[in-house]
Amino acid sequence: MTPFTVRLAGAALASALCAPTSAHAQIEVRMWTLLSGGDGARMAALVERFNASQRDVRVTSTTLNWGEPFYTKLITSSVVGAGPDIATVHLSRITNLAGGGVLRPIAPSALAASGLDPADFYPRQWQKSQHAGRTYAIPLDLHPLVLYYNKTLVGKAGLLDAGGTLKPIRGIDALTDAFRAVREATGRPGMTMESSQSSYAIWRLWISMLAQRNAPLIQNGRFAYGAAGVDSLARVARWFQQGYAQPGLDYAASTSQFMGGNAGFMINGVWEVPEMVRAAKGGTLGFDYGIVPLPRMFGNDSVWADSHAFAMPANEGRPLSPEKARAVMRFIAFVSKHSLGWAEGGHVPAYRPVAESPAALALMPNRLYAEVPRHVVYDPDAWYMGAAGPLEAMASKYLPAALSSQLTPAQALRMFETEAARMIKKRAPRY
Repeated sequence: MTPFTVRLAGAALASALCAPTSAHAQIEVRMWTLLSGGDGARMAALVERFNASQRDVRVTSTTLNWGEPFYTKLITSSVVGAGPDIATVHLSRITNLAGGGVLRPIAPSALAASGLDPADFYPRQWQKSQHAGRTYAIPLDLHPLVLYYNKTLVGKAGLLDAGGTLKPIRGIDALTDAFRAVREATGRPGMTMESSQSSYAIWRLWISMLAQRNAPLIQNGRFAYGAAGVDSLARVARWFQQGYAQPGLDYAASTSQFMGGNAGFMINGVWEVPEMVRAAKGGTLGFDYGIVPLPRMFGNDSVWADSHAFAMPANEGRPLSPEKARAVMRFIAFVSKHSLGWAEGGHVPAYRPVAESPAALALMPNRLYAEVPRHVVYDPDAWYMGAAGPLEAMASKYLPAALSSQLTPAQALRMFETEAARMIKKRAPRY
């Protein structure tokens, strides 16, 4: 053999050793996500970490528009067998997606093989990931409503203790008094929240208030909140009518009002924590802030929350190979076990070994609402419920009108019920 042929043989051998064989070819996993902004960046970082940690599986991610556009495309694509291998969804949509045949169930054996145990997740989140006795999603987090406060404005109203933190607020009257005190002491709104037409914030707050009053939303296919529902909406509407809050603000305007130092309190989700942290570190916030769980306004500490989760679209007519299924579960397990970075986005990890680790418990400002997982409530289980679901969309048409005095609370709820009553009587769709 000549030196030239030796070099050729050596090059061919090296190429063969470096290239994956058909038996060990890299598996590509396609993921669709509705996560954007800071959440999207954190998920992209987790995907990169997973891909760099091994060579067997490569995850590629595509971001779609949040809300109804995402779920419409996910449902349609799964029905025709053109969906991704994995998707991020909200646990509040599991009844709709799993019951409609959009998702694949996850077998206990697949869960165990990936090194995940149901006991490692918060019970409420794990329960919400079930449908008809089967697991259809792996929870990633929970993101509840919380109460943000501006220490400068709230301090002028005498609402801080000697340590500079918010004095306890118990009861709807005490919360109203706090908003009024800020308004009177500073001339600025006592609170801010998204309140324009099509806003979801009032729905989330209203659901929290119903749960705190042990008032069911729906029972036996009928709205059952009664006087408690009307009174709860009226209490919030009075914050706006009495000038403690400015009506008609969309999401961006309400958060800007608080971030600009022009409101004492803000009712919003923990997903705004990263922006608060960024602005505080960058010196652009202009005030010290604090966060507390949504106060107990009535009989208990219930608070609305939702959760992001991983699920596998059914993709009718396109079965998922065992190898692909194992690859998907491998990625989910990796993200679960490395979700401390996800917690830095304000979310509470659903994977308890991370959520209850010293590192997670030390995170600020997250530890200010660390006990919230024990009190969260979700939208009730029904095909029309959940994030950007039909019922929430209907509520967002009418409930904000009570805040701007376009409708009375009773009128807003009556119009909401009239439109929604026909829908809640329909049979759950099978897509």
